[in-house]
Amino acid sequence: MDIKLSSINLVDMEKKNRRSFDKSFKLMVVELYRNGKTSREISEELGIGADLVRRWSREFSVSGQSSFSGNGNPVLTPEQREIAELKKALKDAQIERDILKKAVSIFSRSDNKYLGS
Repeated sequence: MDIKLSSINLVDMEKKNRRSFDKSFKLMVVELYRNGKTSREISEELGIGADLVRRWSREFSVSGQSSFSGNGNPVLTPEQREIAELKKALKDAQIERDILKKAVSIFSRSDNKYLGS
C-alpha cells in the first residue's frame, strides 16, 4: 500500500485545540487588569492573549457577575428570555405567513379563479 504524503495536508494535522477557561480564571484576570496591571503583563504571565484580557474586562464591565456564563450563552433575565422567545415566535409566524402567501399565489394561478388578486 503506497500512501502519498503530499496529498495529506499537514497543517490540518497540526491544528491546535481551542483552550477554554473557567469563570474563576476569567474573574481573576479581570481583577488583575482592574487593579492596574496592563493586559500585556497579564498575557505574558498567564500565557493568554492581551486582546482576550481586554475582551473579558469589557464583558465584565457590561454584565458584571452574570458575565462568563459559558459556551457563549449570555445569562438572561426572565424578561430578556421572554422577549427572545417572543421574537423567535414572531419570526416563525412571519415565515409561515410568507409560505402561505406563495402557496395561495401558486394555486390561484393554476385555478384561473383569482386573476385580480
